[in-house]
Amino acid sequence: MNHRRASLRRLNRYLRHSDRILASWDAYTEFNTDLDGWPLDQDAYGRRAAVRDADTAAAFAGIRSDTRQLLATARFQLHHLPAHLTRKSWPGRLTILEEALSGLDAMDAQWQQTRAQLPADAGPGSEAYDDALDEHHAECWSYLDDWACHGPVVLDIQAATRRAAPQPKRPHLPAVKPRHGGYRVTRR
Repeated sequence: MNHRRASLRRLNRYLRHSDRILASWDAYTEFNTDLDGWPLDQDAYGRRAAVRDADTAAAFAGIRSDTRQLLATARFQLHHLPAHLTRKSWPGRLTILEEALSGLDAMDAQWQQTRAQLPADAGPGSEAYDDALDEHHAECWSYLDDWACHGPVVLDIQAATRRAAPQPKRPHLPAVKPRHGGYRVTRR
């Protein structure tokens, strides 16, 4: 159970971090686009988008290894929850998360192929590597954003499961009766 709690904490951390990244991006775009939403400086806008994508990918890396187990557990819990504690949107939101995870798996496989095709001297910090990595992060961003938008459903299902769990009953203790008929004898 400790691993599960740790996974949920990491998911919560990702959700908070991705919210901050998106809020920062929204603030940037508000002041760096025209009224029609077109960037005022295309190059600066692209560089800032690459930072957003890389930061989101780095934040998700902290929960990536937990995602399949989180989804499987949430599906199991949802299946066993009473209907009055569930929301109709939850199964669909879990499906979106599963599809996003599949998309990320495909993007990671593609990234491995791309890295294998780079010149031998193209490592982190080289223009070829960094450009390819920026492109990879850009392709992954919508899947990561799906996790940011729909990931709270895993926490919602966990909360509903806790509410559905039977509460431990307090033992019923008989009322305590005074030993001396309701008054106390004092000794002298």
